[in-house]
Amino acid sequence: MQTVQAGRPAPTFALGSVSGQNYALADALKKGPVLAAFFKVSCPVCQFTFPFLERLYEAYGDAKVSFWGISQDKAADTREFLNEFGVKFPSLIDADGYKVSKQYGLTNVPSIFLIQPDGTVHTASVGFTKRDLETIGAELAKVSGKAAQSVFLPGEKVPDHRPG
Repeated sequence: MQTVQAGRPAPTFALGSVSGQNYALADALKKGPVLAAFFKVSCPVCQFTFPFLERLYEAYGDAKVSFWGISQDKAADTREFLNEFGVKFPSLIDADGYKVSKQYGLTNVPSIFLIQPDGTVHTASVGFTKRDLETIGAELAKVSGKAAQSVFLPGEKVPDHRPG
């Protein structure tokens, strides 16, 4: 199965979070776009990427935009990852059989999808791609009505790409 691409419908799903809450994509899309970032706690590129996703969350996460990490690990390990890398947005668990990861055709993590309220994928990114995070940030600024924020700090040495 091929990874879901931009312009294609995002598979719908519902998962529980590390805090025990249930999240459904269809419900979240009623209020606005969803950024869904699939990861494994042992993945070095995920560890590198998630602090940048947290910056996007701090800039644009609000009542109009949902951010979800989707972990392929157990809740306890995921909580440890979130604490270590300073991630505050909700993380859902897709550990048992990777049902949702399989629906999205994932072969690598991190895999990041910005899903529009109509259910189509605006941006699909595999691994770390600086340009994709900048594109996501620009789209979230537009949707949220907030001023665009730089994802990367001045002088910060960030590679253009790191494969997942």
